[in-house]
Amino acid sequence: MSYLVSVGHALAVTTHGDSASPSGAPAVAARTGSTGAGEDRPAPTGDDTLPDALTSLRAAIGAARFPLALPSAELAARTVAALADQLDDYLLPRLTRLDAPLLVVVGGSTGAGKSTLVNSLVQARVSAAGVLRPTTRSPVLVCNPADSAWFRRGELLPGLTRTNQPSDDPRTLHLVTAPALPPGLAFLDAPDIDSVVDANRALANQLLAAADLWLFVTTAARYADAVPWELLHNARARGAVLALVLNRVPAEATDEVAAHLAEMLAEQGLDAAPLFVLPETWVDGQGLLPGRSTAPLADWFARLAADAEARSAVVRQTLGGALALLQPTVESLALAVDEQVAAADALDDRVRAAYRAANRTVDQGLRDGRLLRGEVLARWQEFIGTSDLFRTLEARIGRLRDRVMAAFSRRPVPVVELRDAIESQLVTLLRGVAAEAAEHAYTGWKAHPAGAALLEPDLAHHAADLPQRAERLVRDWQRGVLELVRAEGGDRRFVARTAAYAVNATGLAVMIAVFASTAFIPTGLEVATGAGTTLAGQAVLQAIFGDQAVRTLARKAREDLLERVTVLLDDEATRYLARTRQARPPARNATALRQAAERVEAARLGSGFADAAPVLSAQTTGVDAQLTDGERP
Repeated sequence: MSYLVSVGHALAVTTHGDSASPSGAPAVAARTGSTGAGEDRPAPTGDDTLPDALTSLRAAIGAARFPLALPSAELAARTVAALADQLDDYLLPRLTRLDAPLLVVVGGSTGAGKSTLVNSLVQARVSAAGVLRPTTRSPVLVCNPADSAWFRRGELLPGLTRTNQPSDDPRTLHLVTAPALPPGLAFLDAPDIDSVVDANRALANQLLAAADLWLFVTTAARYADAVPWELLHNARARGAVLALVLNRVPAEATDEVAAHLAEMLAEQGLDAAPLFVLPETWVDGQGLLPGRSTAPLADWFARLAADAEARSAVVRQTLGGALALLQPTVESLALAVDEQVAAADALDDRVRAAYRAANRTVDQGLRDGRLLRGEVLARWQEFIGTSDLFRTLEARIGRLRDRVMAAFSRRPVPVVELRDAIESQLVTLLRGVAAEAAEHAYTGWKAHPAGAALLEPDLAHHAADLPQRAERLVRDWQRGVLELVRAEGGDRRFVARTAAYAVNATGLAVMIAVFASTAFIPTGLEVATGAGTTLAGQAVLQAIFGDQAVRTLARKAREDLLERVTVLLDDEATRYLARTRQARPPARNATALRQAAERVEAARLGSGFADAAPVLSAQTTGVDAQLTDGERP
């Protein structure tokens, strides 16, 4: 069986494919490159680009943004935070100092006895233990006095403030020295992984990601809980070196509980992890467990601390596993960025489609004659003349020019009324299409999870100042039509003789022409709204400018109006597009993530970490330790 079922069992530490040394000390494969058992510095990685590649990856991760409310965004943001922490807290500082003391992070569920175990292993009450939960509110790091300088410098876990006193602030790291703990090894008592305090749970995960070795503590009553197993899966995924302590096991249930836990570990591919079983027992006056209970675990750590090659193998395995996991993890972030960009594009497409439809409605409104109805038609008929004029136009079209000019020079016409009617009709059309486009865009965004989060109530309607802007647009267009008439008729005696009145009257006729079909031939709605009146307008313009000039004027005036309308509606669409523009992550972020991850992977494959293999395994000796009467609960 590949588990340790009693406190008296010994544990062998082996490299992949090797057996334990006769002395029981950890054995290490030759691939570590160490020059001797007494030398405390492992060989260099042989690839100086790996730290640089990780630094570039850190910058790319820091630039990644997921502002749109997509299902993948929350997970991606958590992944970014976790990766950034791991790079800052562990990978970069550990690569800088492979020979730094081995950091063992002690983690587990609430009430598992982590602090009591740490105190017992270092033979001093360095971490608070008790029945109140959570007991460990800020992490406690205990090391040999000779190693304290490394941990005080703050290269490892730089985000935690070092302190010499216990603290309730989870962002502090309480440093304690314990002479009984051998050099080369440090324990970090982490907050509970299932703490009722959110900050404690987050910190526990962060600290576990900064561990060279996880010492996972559970109990006979809690070993099957879901939360611990989730973390164990994470440990397996990142290739971290892992050891387990099954604590507070009743003597009569030792074999059964340990066997069941071992089966669960095997099912999850974790059967190679060393497993220590500690009995349910008493604590002494200092709150420490009996020495015999913790002796196998303490001896195991003592042998590990004494062997630089074994420590180097542990570091390399954990580093190798963490480095190997970077590329697939970063690829998931790049995909999340891609999804953000695609979502922003989809939202923009819905807005643009709504306002393109509004532009088409305006264009169609200028073509189908609907604007010739009502007030515009009445004012145009009043402007162009009486029915006697229509009869004269039909009978004597050849003398139209003289009649028109005589009519213009003989009496005033209701120019202002017609101009105002045209303005009112156009403004009403623009307000209607803008309101409809805003409603469609709002509905389109509301149906999209990312869009719904960006919406505000006022976006469901056109902008408050749109009526004023529409009125200004129409007036500017009307002035533009007059300028067009002046430019087209500047060398004609008609304009010279009749001066400004002729320009205004002719300009209004051009505006009416814009409200009909492009060819100015009445069909469909135009016939229903007064074909004779439309033809009269055409005749007026042809008499002044000629047939081709009429078509050119109408076309230019129509194009000018549609361009102005497009600008107006584009400004309306900007109310939406500005939100996606602000939220949209740069597409280059995904490229930067992938390129940085590929660089790290290439550096990893060229380093000594690519072939990292499991270095710890559990071996049973078949010798059961007997509990003395004094040690029984």
